[in-house]
Amino acid sequence: MPSLPFQCHNLKEQVESILQLLQQEPSLRSQDVTPVQTSLGKAISPRFEIVFAGAFSAGKSMLINALLERELLYSAEGHATGTECKIEYAQADEERVVLTFLSAAEIREQANSLCQQLGFTTTVDINQAEVISLLHQGCEVIIQQEGGESKSERAKQAKALILLLQGYEVNRQHIHAVNNATYSMEQFNFSNLKEAAGYARRGSNSAVLKQIEYYCKHPLLEDGNVIIDTPGIDAPVEKDAQLTYSKIQHPDTSAVVCVLKPASAGDMTKEETELLEKMRQNAGIRDRVFYVFNRIDETWYNTQLRQRLDDLVNGQFRDTSRVYKTSGLLGFYGSQIKQTSIRDRFGLDSVFVESSKGVDGKEETPQFVYAFNNYCVSSGKLSSSNFRISLNGYETPNQNYVRILAEQGIPLIDQLIQDSGIEEFRTAITRYLTEEKRPQLFKNLADDLEDICIKLKKYYQTLHHELDSQPREIEMMKAQELQRLNQQLQQVGRDFNQHITEEVNDVINSACDEFEADFRLLQSRMIRRLDELLDTFSVADAYRRATLSHPRNATAPLLAILVEAFYYLANELEDILIDSSQEIVGNLFQRLMGKIRKSEYYRQLYRLLGNDAGVEQELKALEKQVTQSLIDAASVECDRFVRESPKFYDEDTFSIYQFRQTLLQTSQSYDSESMVEAEPAIRQLLKLDFEPKVSHTIRKTFRQTINQILKTQLLPMAEKQGDEILQQYPQARIYLEETLQQEAEEKIANNNRLLGVIRGKVDVYNSAVTNINGCLQAMQLYEHLLPMINIGEWADLVQG
Repeated sequence: MPSLPFQCHNLKEQVESILQLLQQEPSLRSQDVTPVQTSLGKAISPRFEIVFAGAFSAGKSMLINALLERELLYSAEGHATGTECKIEYAQADEERVVLTFLSAAEIREQANSLCQQLGFTTTVDINQAEVISLLHQGCEVIIQQEGGESKSERAKQAKALILLLQGYEVNRQHIHAVNNATYSMEQFNFSNLKEAAGYARRGSNSAVLKQIEYYCKHPLLEDGNVIIDTPGIDAPVEKDAQLTYSKIQHPDTSAVVCVLKPASAGDMTKEETELLEKMRQNAGIRDRVFYVFNRIDETWYNTQLRQRLDDLVNGQFRDTSRVYKTSGLLGFYGSQIKQTSIRDRFGLDSVFVESSKGVDGKEETPQFVYAFNNYCVSSGKLSSSNFRISLNGYETPNQNYVRILAEQGIPLIDQLIQDSGIEEFRTAITRYLTEEKRPQLFKNLADDLEDICIKLKKYYQTLHHELDSQPREIEMMKAQELQRLNQQLQQVGRDFNQHITEEVNDVINSACDEFEADFRLLQSRMIRRLDELLDTFSVADAYRRATLSHPRNATAPLLAILVEAFYYLANELEDILIDSSQEIVGNLFQRLMGKIRKSEYYRQLYRLLGNDAGVEQELKALEKQVTQSLIDAASVECDRFVRESPKFYDEDTFSIYQFRQTLLQTSQSYDSESMVEAEPAIRQLLKLDFEPKVSHTIRKTFRQTINQILKTQLLPMAEKQGDEILQQYPQARIYLEETLQQEAEEKIANNNRLLGVIRGKVDVYNSAVTNINGCLQAMQLYEHLLPMINIGEWADLVQG
C-alpha cells in the first residue's frame, strides 16, 4: 500500500505550528483556519472515503461491482434498502465480510412507515404470522396492480416491505431487540468472501442489514481508499434517504461519485438536484466529485432520450472532465462472462444460474441477456463489417445469446465492455486515486495555507520594520521623545476637552443613565415633600403667625392664612430642591473624576508631567461654582412659588369655587375656630395651586436650567484646561529629561526583546514552511510552495 513520503511524516505538527503563530497575534485571530484544518485532515488521513450516491435503481451497486469486477453488492431493479456498504482493502488471504443487522425496533419502525405510505391501517407486529401474511398478500396485490415491482414508487415500496418482512423472518435469530448485532462471516460458517457476499446480496437479507463491511483485494482500494454504497436518496423509507444526505455532509467523506438517472429518466429529479446542493456545502469534498450517467444503453434505442441527456450535460456541466456515461449492467456482466465459455453456456449455468431459475423448471431470461441481445442488433454500436449478428425469432433469448457469443467470441465481449463506458470510468478513477489524489489533497492544503502564510509574513515584516527603525542609542531615544512632547501634550489637551464635551452632551441628551436616575430621584423627592407639607400643614400655626405679625388685631382673614401657607410651602420646597441639586452635582462630578482618572490621556499626563496639570483641582473648584449656580437657580425657582398661579382666581374654575366655599366656611365666626375647622378645605386649595407649579418645575424648567448651567460652565473650563495642559511644556520637558534616561533604557531593551521574539517566531515559521515545502516538493508540487521570510527583505519592504 502506498504511503506518504518521509518528508511528510511530521506535516501535522508543522501546519499546527503555523496556525499557533497565527493565534498568537490578536490582530490575525479573525482569520478562518477551518479550511486549513479540513484540508490537513484529508491530506494526512489514512482513509479516503468515496461515497457513491444517487437515487435507488440508478445502478450504484452495479457500478461498484463493475469497477471492482466482483459481484459484491446486491443489485436489483426497484429494490432499495437502508443498508450502508463499505468496501475496504485487504490482502487476498484476509478477505472477509462483517455484517451488522438492524434491531427489531428499527425493522418495526421501517415496516410501519412503509405500511403508512402504502395506505395499510394495520400496526405491524413483526412477530405475528397472520399479520405478516396479510401484509405480504396486500403487497403482492399492489405490485400486480402497478404492473410490476419496478413500475411505480408504490410498487417499489410494496416490494421493499415484502423483503423487509421476509428478511426478519429468515434472520430472526441474528436480530436483537434494540441493539445492532454485528457478526463476522466466520460466525455464519462462510469460508470465503464470495459465500458471505452471496448471502448479503440476497434481497431479504440485505433488507435487514444496517451495514455491510467488505474487505477485499483490489488496486482501487489501496492507499486507504474506501468505497461506500449508500441507500437511495429517494428511498421508500425517509430515514434511509436521510442516511445518504448525512453521509454526503459528513467530514469523513472525501469524494463523491454521483450516479444519476437522466440517461433513463430524461431529467434530473428533485432529489438529485438536492444531492448536488448538499455536496457543495461539504468543505471536505471540494471539487472531488465524479458524475456518472448510468444506464446509458437506454439512450441507444431512444433518440429523444439521448438528445435530452446531451442537452442536460452541455447545459449544467460546464466542466465535463469528470462526467462519465456508463452501463454498469453491460460493463459488469461483460467482465464476468469473459471468464465463461460454451461449456457453461457463457454464464447461464454459472454467473446467471440464480436469476435464470424459473417456476416449474422453466428457464427465465436474465436481465443482462435481454440487454445483450438488444445491444447486438439494435444499439447501432457494432460495425456490420466486423460483427455480422442476427437475432432469430425461432430461438429463445437465451439460445440467441449463447449462439451469438459462440459465433463472435471475445472480440464482441471486449467491444461490449468498451461501449459500456466502464473501462473509461475505471481508468479515470484509477488514475485519479493512484496518481492525482495525493497531489491534489496536498495542493489544496498548500493553497489554503498560502493566505495565512502571506498574512503572517507581512505582519512580521511590518512589525519588525517598526521596531528596527526605532533609535538604538539612549540620547537619540531621548531626543525623539522630546520632539514628540509638544504633540503629545496637545493630544492630551484635545482628549480631555473632547471627553468633557461628550460627557456634558450625554447629560443634555439624557444618555447618561446615572444622571437620569439622580434627576428622577430629585423629582420624586419634590413630589413626596409637597405631599408631606400639604398633609402636615397646620392652619392653627399659620393663624398664630398672622396675628403675631399684627398685635393690634385679634382676628386674621383667610388671605392672611393663605399668604403664610404660600411662604411656608415655597421655602420648604426650596430646601429640598437645593439639597437634591447639591446631591446631583456631587454625584456627577464624582463620576466624572472617576472616568478621568481611568482614561488613557490622564495616565499619559502623569507620565509627561508627574502630575495632572491641575485638572482635579480645577474640577473641584468648578463643582463649587456649579453647585452655587444650581442653589441660586433653585432659590429663584421656588421663590416664584409664592405667587399664586395665574388661573387661581379664574372664573368657572374649581379653584375659585373652592376658594369661595372655603371663605364661606371661615366667615362663620371671627375667632380661629372657624379657620381650623376649614383646614381640609384650605389644604385642598393649596394643593390646587402648588401641584401644577411643582410639576412644571421638575418636569420642564429646572432640567433645562441644569443643562444650561453644565454646558455654560463645563465646556469653557474644558477648553481652557486643554490649553493650560499645552502650556505645561516647559515643566514637562524638565520632568521628562529626568525620567527619560530610565525610560529610554527600558524602551530600547524592550524593543530588542520584541525583535528577538519576532525573529524567534520567524525561525519557527521558516522551519515549519521548509518542512512543508519539502513535503510539497516530494509531491512534485513546485508551483505551490509556501513563502519563506528572509530578514533581508525588511529593507525592500520599506522601500516598496
